[in-house]
Amino acid sequence: MDHETLIANCHKLLLDSKLAEKKASILAIEKESEQAGFWQQDSAQQKMQWLSSLQKEVKALEKIEQLANDLQAAIELELSEDTQAITHNLEKLFKDAELKQYLSGKYDRSYAILSIHPGQGGTEAMDWAEMIKRMYQRYFERKAWKYRFVSEIRGEDAGIKEAVFEIEEDYAYGYLKGEQGTHRLVRQSPFNADNLRQTSFALVEVLPILDQQNDIEIKDVDLEWNFTRAGGAGGQSVNKTNSAVELTHIPSGITVKCREERSQIQNRERAMKMLKAKLAKIEEEKFENELQSAKGQHQNASWGTQIRNYVLHPYQLIKDTRTQVETSQSGEVLDGDLDQFILSFIHYRKS
Repeated sequence: MDHETLIANCHKLLLDSKLAEKKASILAIEKESEQAGFWQQDSAQQKMQWLSSLQKEVKALEKIEQLANDLQAAIELELSEDTQAITHNLEKLFKDAELKQYLSGKYDRSYAILSIHPGQGGTEAMDWAEMIKRMYQRYFERKAWKYRFVSEIRGEDAGIKEAVFEIEEDYAYGYLKGEQGTHRLVRQSPFNADNLRQTSFALVEVLPILDQQNDIEIKDVDLEWNFTRAGGAGGQSVNKTNSAVELTHIPSGITVKCREERSQIQNRERAMKMLKAKLAKIEEEKFENELQSAKGQHQNASWGTQIRNYVLHPYQLIKDTRTQVETSQSGEVLDGDLDQFILSFIHYRKS
């Protein structure tokens, strides 16, 4: 876009972002945090997390405001080199801020849980699931996102049966929720002597991590708990307590299992967090379906279908089945270069 359009778009973004209101909210939370007894509140940690998120957002918006003013001054003074450098930095910040405005869903600002499961196909599928696991881990590293590798269940011969990440980054759920669905791989099999062409599937699930003040209410009477002994490393390290937790939400039939933590209390807390996330996801998909129906669009808004094909043989092509974005740079994609797919899908959903 030309310089005048960029400056105008930046001013509109700043107006729409309600920068003054965000600054007022920061001052209010900071003042509240200085009061006696603040840290005794159940909501204290959630408020400080919100404060950190607002501070990051305001800092980015103030930088856009400064660069837009600098660009206007450079144009008026006919400083071509300065104009070019400022434009480059401003466009990058503007696109990032604009994208976050698109992420306006109820849980889009939330942290995320991303889990990976192999489809049918034994070792082939488990190996593919491990490739997917590495792909997302490299994506988090490329983005410099804070993440935690929660758990992994290894396959008997190769690959994984399950892997779970928690991504502690603002807007992580908004960015990643479009990755939920089935990922299909076509390649020459490394697990048979004839190198036959093989198709494998892996399922990616993305859930929002909800804060303690969320509106997902769960009645104790609707819960069924089951406690078993979690597997250990054997010998002196074997887990001899009934710390593994299986939680069933009776009305929905959803069951979650947690065995990663050493204590039953920690696994109970994690199971409840997972259950609330799954129920929130159902509510979000219900809203999305109703919205699409109101728009007269009949496609299913669920992200649970096949979303992307990764063809490594007889040619190299990775293609998103929804946006039709494709690339032959399969090595880069499998090394975490996913922004072209993720960003395209965010714009696709808003169109």
